[in-house]
Amino acid sequence: MIRLIVFDLDGTLVDSRRDLAESANTLLAACGCATQSEAAIGRMVGDGAATLVARAFASSGCEPPADALARFLAIYEARLLQCTRAYPEIDDLLAALEPRLPLAVLTNKPIASTRRILDGLDLARFFLTDLVAGGDGPHPRKPDPAGLRTLCDRAGVEPAAALMVGDSIVDWRTARAAGTRVCLARYGFGFEGFPVGELAPDERVIDSPAALLPLL
Repeated sequence: MIRLIVFDLDGTLVDSRRDLAESANTLLAACGCATQSEAAIGRMVGDGAATLVARAFASSGCEPPADALARFLAIYEARLLQCTRAYPEIDDLLAALEPRLPLAVLTNKPIASTRRILDGLDLARFFLTDLVAGGDGPHPRKPDPAGLRTLCDRAGVEPAAALMVGDSIVDWRTARAAGTRVCLARYGFGFEGFPVGELAPDERVIDSPAALLPLL
């Protein structure tokens, strides 16, 4: 029986691809580098901002300046909620789940940005403050399982009774390492190229947020 659901943020709860892509491309253009498509940059998301910036410059064939990460973060913070929206059905899904069991968020995005997005999209009301963890906290970033295990501990739930919902191979590996169950969001922009053939029989894939409810 599932007693805790832990959601990834980007590509699972919210569609932030355009804001991330335009922020990366603004930086690339300012550095005289070739910009990349929104879809290409979306595939670079999931391992934290530093990795996204490194991948964007590598894809452009450019050497990043020493302050590339700081510049990207400043650009992205200025447009954090310009285009980012919750995926359709997310509000209804969370409203249906929240009275039944605790909900958590585990993301590699910095915690301040995470909270701004959750607040700005009126999603914060579904999550207890200490059940939201970002990539700049005391634990390593996903796919290290420490953050997921910490959220389980805070909720008083054994990992085997928790479900990680995400859209990428990073989330899948995190859940496996932590010993939780996992459900992958095919609708998320991080799912492209996911090795579906490697999924275990009890590892699920959903095509919409609402499809999660019948699995619980």
